[in-house]
Amino acid sequence: MSDPTSRALFERAKTRIPGGVSSPVRAFAAVGGEPVFIREAHGATLVGADGTEYVDFVGSWGPMILGHAEPSVVAAVERAARKGTSYGAPTEGEIALAEAIAEAVPSMQMSRLVSSGTEATMGALRLARGFTGRDLVVKCEGGYHGGADYLLVKAGSGLATFGEPDSAGVPAAIAQTTRLLPYNDAAALEALFEAEGADIAAVIVEPVAGNMGCVPPDPTWLEALREVTAAHGALLVFDEVMTGFRVAYGGAQARYGVSPDLTCLGKIVGGGLPVGAYGGRREIMAKVAPLGPVYQAGTLSGNPLAVAAGLATLAQLRSGDAYDRLEAAGARVEAALTTAAARHRVPCTVQRVGSMLTAFFRTGAVRCWDDAAATDREAFARWHAALLAAGVYWPPSQFEAAFVSLAHDDAALDRAAAGFDAAFAAV
Repeated sequence: MSDPTSRALFERAKTRIPGGVSSPVRAFAAVGGEPVFIREAHGATLVGADGTEYVDFVGSWGPMILGHAEPSVVAAVERAARKGTSYGAPTEGEIALAEAIAEAVPSMQMSRLVSSGTEATMGALRLARGFTGRDLVVKCEGGYHGGADYLLVKAGSGLATFGEPDSAGVPAAIAQTTRLLPYNDAAALEALFEAEGADIAAVIVEPVAGNMGCVPPDPTWLEALREVTAAHGALLVFDEVMTGFRVAYGGAQARYGVSPDLTCLGKIVGGGLPVGAYGGRREIMAKVAPLGPVYQAGTLSGNPLAVAAGLATLAQLRSGDAYDRLEAAGARVEAALTTAAARHRVPCTVQRVGSMLTAFFRTGAVRCWDDAAATDREAFARWHAALLAAGVYWPPSQFEAAFVSLAHDDAALDRAAAGFDAAFAAV
C-alpha cells in the first residue's frame, strides 16, 4: 500500500476492532492488500485518508446510485436532523416511503421498514415460516442473504443435503433447516421440491445474483421458481436488497416480469443510510405483529433520517432519464473492461445487468457458484492492486458486484478506462 496514513489507521484500528474493520470484506484479505481508509466522498469520487482520489465503483456496496453526497439527499437529511434524529414512534415519512415502494413494486402491497438488509431477509423468512406453518427454507449456493444463522451455510454436494454451518457459532440444528440449490438450475429446483416440497416454507433468491459476482438469471430460471413454489404452496422471496431500484425502478421483478410473494429491499431505498424493508401481499403481511402472530420489532425501524434520504433518492430516480443514463454508463464500463482485457490478452468475462457488473477472471459465462469459483483469484488480486495504484476503487473481492452511479460522468469514466488498461497490463 502506498498510503501510509491508511496503514497507520489500520494498525490503530486492529487494537480495538476485530481485524481492524467493521465488516470482513473491508479488510482486503481476498486481494492480499490493506484497506484504504476513506476521508470523504463526493459524486463518483472517494478520497483516501492521505488525500488520494479514486473513481469509485463500490458505491457503499450499491446504495449510492446518485453518487456520494448528492445535494438533494444531503438537504433532506439535514432538514430531518433539525427535527430530531430518532423518535421510536411512527412518522408520516414512513407512510410516504411505504407508498412509494408500493407504487414502484406492486407486489409489495404492504411493507415493514427495518434497519438493514439482514433484518429484512430475517423478517421475511420468519414471516414465510409463520404463514405456511413449515420450517425449511431454500437458498442458492453462493447466495448471501445477511447474517442469520440459518443462512450461513456452505454449498452441499447433494440436492437435499443438510446445510453445513459456514460460521462458528451456528448450531448444526439450525443450519439443517436450510436446503441448497445451484443458481440457474431449474431441474435441481424441481427435484428438491418433489422430495421435500411439503416441508418447504420459502425459496429466497437474488433475482440477479450479486454476491457471487453479477450473475444474470437464465431466461427460464425465475419463471421456474415462480411456478414450482406456487405449485407446492411455498413462498417465493426475492432478495432485492442489491437489485431493488438498481436494475430498474421496480427492481429485477419489473425488469424480468416475475412477481414474488415477498420482497426484501435495502441499500438504495435508504439513500445510503441504514434502512431496509420487506413486504408482499396483504394476506401475508397481515401475519406480522401487531396484526398477527409473527413478531418482529426494532427501535430504529423507520428512522426519520433514513426515510428522508430514501424518499429523496427515489424522487431523483423516478424522474427523467435516470435508468437510460445508468444503462449507458454501465455499458461503457463493460466495453472498457472487455477491450482492455482483450488488448492485454487476459482471460476475462464481463457480466452486467444495468449498472451492476463483474469482471470474472476466467473464460466463458458464469451461471452459478461453481462457475464463479473457477476464476483466477491471484490474477484478480494483482489487477485490483494495480487498479488502486491507477486511482480506481473496485470491490476487493472477485465475488462482489461493482456499481455505476449517475455521478459517473465522462471524465470519471475516461479515467476509469485508463485505469482498467493499466491494470490489465500489470496482470
